[in-house]
Parts: sequence; C-alpha cells; structure tokens
Amino acid sequence: MPHNYLGGIVVTLALTAASVVGFAAAGPASASSTSQHRALSDVVNGTGAALHPEGVGWDPSRKAFLVGSLRHGTVSVVGADGRASTLVNEPRIVSTVGVHVDVARNRVLAAYADYGVGTRSSPSTIQTQAGLGIFDLKTGRTLHLVDLAIGPGPHIANDFALDLAGNAYVTDTASDKIYKVDVNGRASVLVQDPRLAGPTEDGMNGIVWHPGGYLLAVGYETGSLLRIPLKDPQAIHEVRLDQALVGGDGLALRPDGTLLVVSNEFGRSTAGSVKVLRSRDGWTSAKTAKTVAQWPDPLPTTVAVSPAGAYVLSGRLDVLITGSTSDQFTLRRI
Repeated sequence: MPHNYLGGIVVTLALTAASVVGFAAAGPASASSTSQHRALSDVVNGTGAALHPEGVGWDPSRKAFLVGSLRHGTVSVVGADGRASTLVNEPRIVSTVGVHVDVARNRVLAAYADYGVGTRSSPSTIQTQAGLGIFDLKTGRTLHLVDLAIGPGPHIANDFALDLAGNAYVTDTASDKIYKVDVNGRASVLVQDPRLAGPTEDGMNGIVWHPGGYLLAVGYETGSLLRIPLKDPQAIHEVRLDQALVGGDGLALRPDGTLLVVSNEFGRSTAGSVKVLRSRDGWTSAKTAKTVAQWPDPLPTTVAVSPAGAYVLSGRLDVLITGSTSDQFTLRRI
C-alpha cells in the first residue's frame, strides 16, 4: 500500500479502553481452533478488533489465512468462519504489512513499518521503523526482527517475496531500494535504482519471486512492472504491458503462471480493481487476460493463493484513513 496518505492520522486514533478489551479478547490462536477446517466459501467475512489488515498469506499447515494488522502490529489466524485469533504479538512492532508463510522452515514472516495509524505509533517511529519480522509458525514466538531502515529515510517496508531457499526480498515504498534478508536473518541491499522510486513518494509495492530466477515488482505511482534478475539485480527490465498498473499494490503468482495484480486509489476513492496478467516470453512482456474493474469491497490491497483459489483482501482501510476503526474485513475469491 502507499505510504503518503496515512501519516499523521494517529492523533485521531487514540486507543480506547473498549478496543483494548476487544483486542485482548481475541486471544492466542489455539490448536483446536486452527486445526479445524471447513471448505472456504466465496467470501470470508472476517472479524477482529480493529485489525485493519493490509497483508494476507495462506498457511497450509493450518489450512487458514494469516493476516497482519496496521492498527496493532500483530499477525492473526483467520479460518473459514472469519474469526481472527492472535498468533504473533511482538510489542516492538507498530504495524504489520505483507505476510507470508515459509512452511518448510516453520516460519511466518511479516514486513513491518509505522504509517502513523498504529496503537504503538510514536513520532520517533513514523516512517522510520521498517523491517522484517520472522516468527515461529506454530507458536508465534519471535525469532528475528531484521532492521531495514538502511540509509537516509523515510522508510516503509511494505511487501516481500520468498524464494525456495527461504530468502526474502522486501520492497521499501518510500525509497529506491529492494532489500534481501537471507534465511539466517542477515539483511543487505539487493538493488538500488532510481526506477524503484516513485515520481513523488510511492515506489515499488507488491513483489513476487518467480521460479525462473527473477522478481516481479509493481510501482504504485508509475504503474510499471519491473523484472529484476537475481543473478544480476542491476539488469532491471520494465515489462512491456498493454495496460499500465497504476495503483498496483499486491501481487500473487498463481500455479498456472498468471500474475494477479490488486490495484487501488488511496486518497482519491475507495475503488479497487484486480487484473490477471499472462506472459508468453518469460515476463519480457505481458498482456491482460482478465480485469475486474470494480472490486466489490473498498480499497483492496493484496491477494493470497490457497488451494481453494485466490482471495483478495479488503481490510477496511477506507475507514482507517478517515480516523475511525472497524472490526470487519473481507477475503473474497476471484
């Protein structure tokens, strides 16, 4: 998601006693609640005390979704019934953004930042806290907090991709960098390039790893899709598109090789759209195979691929950016 529409709202979002009680009541995820799995419906109506998730991942070990929280900085389990149960509650994190599961290594990872809307937000962390949290998938215990506020700010760690070896590649929407965090939690700058930055503020946002050995990342302001080879990250190629992806936020690569792109219009409207892109030349170019021009839910941000299909997340950020909160969010199958 972009970073330039949310800063400063924290002053209107003082945490009330009622929301504290509601958040605590969600409790930790229990084995019994997460082991039960029913067939997912087309729409999962999520509930969780003022969660406002921006990121979502699929957890095959639980057969459930995991969502972050811009408000509380947590990671929660969401089953077929939509109820959110807290798995990760790391007090040093302000807001969790992108969320992905590394089931082979029993890890859940979450990009974290401070947009100024979290209950833990402070003047010293707004657009300066940026990192990748690595947690035990079963218990939610913190394994590593990897600081990615590398170089002059501002910094907003937004989304990330995982490769088969467990390396993470993290976008910083407020800078011109993509970071690499290896499987042992060591951070480095994978690539720094002016094409990764936005014309004004919002640069690379959603990102995926492709088994062909490269990353695909979308620029929120420019609508460009960049192909970044991991063997030579400086050899960035702009994918030729039939339609620009302006407002491109979340990406997901489906098993059939198509790319899902979730777009929104922060600061202009609550509208959002989802596109399906297909490439026949190794993502040198791509064409739009399908477009849902008016997504039914406001301000969708990203999408997770599950065995039951791909589900697009709306965390009711339209409510959050007005200075209010909501306990509702939606996961809808495309």
